[in-house]
Amino acid sequence: MLLDILKATRPKQWTKNVFVFAALLFDKKLFYMNYTARVLAAFITFCMISGAVYIINDIIDREKDRIHPKKKHRPIASGRLPVSTAERVALVLVTASILLGYVISQNLALILGTYLILNLAYSFSLKHLVIIDVMTIAAGFVLRVAAGTVVFPVQRFSPWLYVCTTLLALFLALSKRRQEIVLLADGANNHRRILDEYNLYFLDEMLSLVSSTTLIAYALYTFSAPNLPGNHLMMLTIAFVLYGLFRYMYLIHVRKETAPPDEVLLKDKPLLLDVVLWVATSALILYL
Repeated sequence: MLLDILKATRPKQWTKNVFVFAALLFDKKLFYMNYTARVLAAFITFCMISGAVYIINDIIDREKDRIHPKKKHRPIASGRLPVSTAERVALVLVTASILLGYVISQNLALILGTYLILNLAYSFSLKHLVIIDVMTIAAGFVLRVAAGTVVFPVQRFSPWLYVCTTLLALFLALSKRRQEIVLLADGANNHRRILDEYNLYFLDEMLSLVSSTTLIAYALYTFSAPNLPGNHLMMLTIAFVLYGLFRYMYLIHVRKETAPPDEVLLKDKPLLLDVVLWVATSALILYL
């Protein structure tokens, strides 16, 4: 039972919550242990509340998940985790997350509450609205970044990073929609009604637009943000962003990868190495 509860919170997708650390890294406070501890606590609160959101989504979508080739094995859809138990676990996670967030910062509790309301709106309504559905997913990533800015005194965090986060999140959300259509083929609409509003051509056009805009926005950040070193060395990290975008598009177009973006990141070694090198290089440039 405990293992099924843990699986229902989807630990693999907690990698999305690392966006909470963005402000800490780019504000050059990574080695301030008291600030790092506060951001780590914020990360834990987001893992808790996002886990609760996944459970709620699985409760709502359990009937449709049962006809999905992969999601039918999830604890709630398969029946291994009773709905009543799942509801209690979700309530405990939400309550604990917001209370812990309030202890850390009232603003963090407010962001957590906003994230919960946004995702409940997504589960019951927004996920059925074309384009709005992927924009809602992107907003969740922006809230993660914002959570990292309210738990310690931020001095040099650039608004450009909110733009880059939004665009990257849109890229990942659109990629997920594309993978669902490819995986489910003619049965896509039976699983998720919104997929009937998309097709591969439309998604590929949007992916091309968003990936290009992401690269441009990040490039502008590297040489225009006032908090970066004056030698413009941060521009060297553009290569990692470019490779990451190219690698992911290669995986979905050439290798026909259909796993969600977070799972692709964890299992594709070149992509994971690229992310690690980007973080390491950024840290070296910012701190040394």
